[in-house]
Amino acid sequence: MESQTLYRVKKEDLPKLEKLLVKCFAHDPLYCKLIPEKETRERLLPELFKCDLTEFIETCEIYSDSEEMNSLLVVSDESEPYNPLTFYLTEAWASLKTDEYLIKEDPSLKTLWNFMRGRDYLNSRWTDQLHQEERLHVIYLLAVDPDMQHHGLAAILMEEVIHYAQEHHLMVSLETHNPDNVPMYEHFGFKLFGIVQKHFDLKQYCLIREIQ
Repeated sequence: MESQTLYRVKKEDLPKLEKLLVKCFAHDPLYCKLIPEKETRERLLPELFKCDLTEFIETCEIYSDSEEMNSLLVVSDESEPYNPLTFYLTEAWASLKTDEYLIKEDPSLKTLWNFMRGRDYLNSRWTDQLHQEERLHVIYLLAVDPDMQHHGLAAILMEEVIHYAQEHHLMVSLETHNPDNVPMYEHFGFKLFGIVQKHFDLKQYCLIREIQ
């Protein structure tokens, strides 16, 4: 995906984005299930998001509304060619580093076990059922600094994704673990494709926006 409107995030921006993600997802339903203890979650999230962003900068496109970086969009353009070896090595490295952090911070292995059970909430594997490579997959969108919410930043990011998808005739897919977000996505033309619920009392709402 390319954008002339949004700010393309650089490697040197990642530390600032790590802090933004921690602020945005400290009370996220998924992470509260995976890491129930608040103190453990506070220790782990910075390292987990650092690992995520290191992977995403190599395999996805990362944008923000501006250089101020009050919001975050991570999108994977499934229609673009990629090097499978590089992709899978990067993914494997990120997985190993994540497991290392989980074991280090919680030697009881309870958190590691939760992440193993929660893989289906984390890996977007449900998109395999779409059988559609002409597609954008949005990984992070509603990561908006709590102090900057209700300023239309999420809408700016979403409208840019939709504009690009329409221009290039692409489907858009995403997921959310917050049922309150579903009507907002439906407002932008998304429809519910399915619901994932495995091992936890938590639903993942899988949404798509058809090729226009």
